Amino acid sequence: MDNPEIDSAKSDAFADRMVDMLNYGALALMTSIGHRSGLFDTMKDMKPSTSDDIAKAAGLDERYVREWLGAMVTGGIIECDPEGLQYVLPREHSKWLTRKASPNNIAVFAQYISELGSVEDHILSCFKHGGGVPYSKYRRFHEIMAEDSGQTVVAALMDSILPLVPELMDQLKKGIDVLDVGCGSGKALNVMAKHFSNSRFIGYDLSSEALHTARMEAKKEKLLNVCYEEKDLSDFDVPGRFDFITAFDAIHDQARPERVLAGIFKSLKTGGVFLMQDIAASSQVYKNIGHPVGPLLYTISCMHCMSVSLEQNGAGLGAMWGEEKAREMLSEAGFSDIRMKQLPHDFQNYFYIMKKVAEQTV
Repeated sequence: MDNPEIDSAKSDAFADRMVDMLNYGALALMTSIGHRSGLFDTMKDMKPSTSDDIAKAAGLDERYVREWLGAMVTGGIIECDPEGLQYVLPREHSKWLTRKASPNNIAVFAQYISELGSVEDHILSCFKHGGGVPYSKYRRFHEIMAEDSGQTVVAALMDSILPLVPELMDQLKKGIDVLDVGCGSGKALNVMAKHFSNSRFIGYDLSSEALHTARMEAKKEKLLNVCYEEKDLSDFDVPGRFDFITAFDAIHDQARPERVLAGIFKSLKTGGVFLMQDIAASSQVYKNIGHPVGPLLYTISCMHCMSVSLEQNGAGLGAMWGEEKAREMLSEAGFSDIRMKQLPHDFQNYFYIMKKVAEQTV
């Protein structure tokens, strides 16, 4: 049987996309370096300057700065004069690349590319032999996640996220018991503890490194109403203890998410509320075609979220478990009143709000 004729235009267009992929992948690495080195922050308010002036202002080696500038100029991120002797970061670009641009600093997310690339060999081994990669192999993931959530979840917590729950702000002011499941570095919990001194806050997480960061920040802020516990979330049992439980981007990478959700339901007081933030996506891959950051989220899922769960012989849900699967599992855990909301400015996250109306009977 003859092979069908190739559509040359389609083939050429795909080849062009692949070349773009290589360039954008390289730019992601250089953008991460620009963020971590402070080069974007340094250049934000500088007039057109030489590589030597930029390097001195940033306290960096000129030769490396000059080559980095080459990538930034040819990638259309930084502009230079015709002779290439002076460089400038346009204001229209800096509003998406500097720490002062938070929560719109896209350079923060570029760090995931190099971090995930560092475990490529381990992930490839999993492709061949199964299993997963342990948290210990990821050198900076918790650090990046803390910065990520700091400008997405934490930045919107007081003004946009907590007000999604009716009457919650008044309850927090009066004083209630709050648990953050998978609290990580404690960014969200410490903000809540600082704003609501009459409430009591506890954070559970499996990472001792992340919890150390959380405790140090709480100590620095002199927060006496928050504490952190290193705990395997697959088996925690504190029946009817909490008025409000949160899980920010934490359920999908648990080894046994069904047990975690069941534990959350059991740990809520009747009338208590569970607020779960997770990735805005469908459980069906074809419905995620056209998702603004679909390839990035599936990559993070494959190379971290799914893998750390599978390493513990877990479910391996992955970050893209989706709304349909989330609703199914929340219902199985005992929640019957499940509402999902999305913030107008946030295309990446869903916020599930559930009130415990009765004890679980299934």
